Amino acid sequence: MFVACSTSCFSKMPLESALRKIVELEFNKVDLAIDEHSSHLRASDVADHPETALAKLREGPSLTPSALSLDFGSNLNDAVFRRRFESICRLAKPLTVAVVTLPAAPLGSSFDDEVRRLSSLAAHALREGLVLAVTTHSETITADPAAAVELCKAVPGLGLSLDPSHYIQGPNHGKSYDAVFPYVRNVHFRDTGKGPGEFQVLIGQGEIEYGRILNQLERYGYNRALTVALRDDLDSPFDVEVEVRKLKLLLESLL
Repeated sequence: MFVACSTSCFSKMPLESALRKIVELEFNKVDLAIDEHSSHLRASDVADHPETALAKLREGPSLTPSALSLDFGSNLNDAVFRRRFESICRLAKPLTVAVVTLPAAPLGSSFDDEVRRLSSLAAHALREGLVLAVTTHSETITADPAAAVELCKAVPGLGLSLDPSHYIQGPNHGKSYDAVFPYVRNVHFRDTGKGPGEFQVLIGQGEIEYGRILNQLERYGYNRALTVALRDDLDSPFDVEVEVRKLKLLLESLL
């Protein structure tokens, strides 16, 4: 396992500045957020002009991408979504990325329809030499750990991008999510409390059990990124950069 940093930690900076900040903090791996709502790498722009995105990333400081975290936004028709997904999968190859993550369908969606959708996407990712993972998120089908596991069992090759904050604050309300660990292919960390408005708190003041999570990951042979994924767009009343550094040191001390 190794520690990486998400570009979402510094989304208010221009991308080049964010990457330089990540280098200054002594990371050498980065999780690239390719998000339709981001000022860094908009999913539609990257999909339509992958060579431009690749050139922009290669011109920046020397960082190795550990994963691509994709969010294409809502209200896309299937053909446009598929075209953009396939384009970004092709981009992943020269970036030497192995894991591509997507949000699962929203809560209340048809489970069978989501299995069909993800089966097709996962099969394409596999042909491109990639692992497709869906994020554990409180507003999607994966908000229930049991449903997340069933999704992985039903879709060949599908994994999970574990964000334990959503199992502390979401409908799971801090119940056990140990069943998901055999399917984890990526991990995003911040600290999170159980109270209202405590999705992101000072490192060490929340409920995330980093040591226990790492022990569970090790038990199932996980050897990929532990990504520091604080968000600077939540108006947290503290210095996000300081907390990024603290979480990096904490995770490294546990390895």
